[in-house]
Amino acid sequence: MTTPAAAHSFDRLPHAAPVPSATREQALANPGFGTIFTDHMVTVDYDAENGGWHGARIGPREPLSLDPACAVLHYAQEIFEGLKAYRGAQGQMTLFRPDQNARRFNASARRLAMPELPEELFIAACRELVLTDRDWFPSVEGGSLYLRPFMFATEAFLGVRPARQYSFIVIASPAGNYFKSGAPAVSIWVARDYTRAAPGGTGAAKCGGNYAASLVPTGEAFAQGHDQVLFLDAAERRWIEELGGMNLFFAFDDGSVVTPPLTGTILPGITRDSLIQLMRDEGLIVREEPYAIDQWRTDAQSGRLVETLACGTAAVVTPVGKVADRDGDFTIGSGGPGQLAQKLRARLVAIQRGEQPDPHGWVMPIG
Repeated sequence: MTTPAAAHSFDRLPHAAPVPSATREQALANPGFGTIFTDHMVTVDYDAENGGWHGARIGPREPLSLDPACAVLHYAQEIFEGLKAYRGAQGQMTLFRPDQNARRFNASARRLAMPELPEELFIAACRELVLTDRDWFPSVEGGSLYLRPFMFATEAFLGVRPARQYSFIVIASPAGNYFKSGAPAVSIWVARDYTRAAPGGTGAAKCGGNYAASLVPTGEAFAQGHDQVLFLDAAERRWIEELGGMNLFFAFDDGSVVTPPLTGTILPGITRDSLIQLMRDEGLIVREEPYAIDQWRTDAQSGRLVETLACGTAAVVTPVGKVADRDGDFTIGSGGPGQLAQKLRARLVAIQRGEQPDPHGWVMPIG
């Protein structure tokens, strides 16, 4: 993937008090995930009655000033994305498939009755922030610079209709290990009393409301010592959909792999799509089809299922070792990482970091 021509310019606002380098380096020694932020942010505004998108700028990361009647606070018109910047083998900064994030962002915007953002502007904003704050890239093993582009309604009104004014913002966070437990395989709690999305809803959109609805069952999972929560379909409470923040794959002893289909209730993960391609490159048969929770337990206990993989931008590829359910717990394989999970993670990370060939043109050098 080549770097697109700079079709958008950004006004640069001065930063009076950037974080001192010594303080920054201390924070980067153990960044964790999502708790440390870089010095700058990119902002672009939208006004339907004033020419659409305008005012692209990069300046100090700072608190936002919102009117109490701001539409996002009342009707939740808000979407976001998550992607990572990497430092390649030659020191060059890169992005991984940002065009797919831009397309998914606009799909979410359409579902939430929000204006679409030109894809090249989305990518340019990410590029601008990464190059400005590249000194925040963590040196820890597996480190990256996590980018959070988001858009929300800013118009002040209380009528129930789509807003006419919005802000698009990109912030960045140095990232280390996603799971606090650091375990070689994660433990999953099955949500039986809650669902994440229903047909016709917003399950395929990356909006905050979907994640807010997952917080209670996720809290239950954490309280019982588990790393993530699994959601079943809303109609039958039988079919596996996805975790609170990741897609799932099921690998069998015959070399085939199953992942739940994208029917509108599951977020179309970019890591998910990448893994499907990598597995097919390896000659594996990957089927996108429904898979039931009871069948998962049966296949795990019989040994037919050899691995379960969770995947997402933040965690990349993570093996599932244990499943806790009110109908009985079960273990996947030996309860630890399997060969496929390790192989896929190593392959994908190597492509993302420029350490292996990129046959599908997924990596975008940005400088």
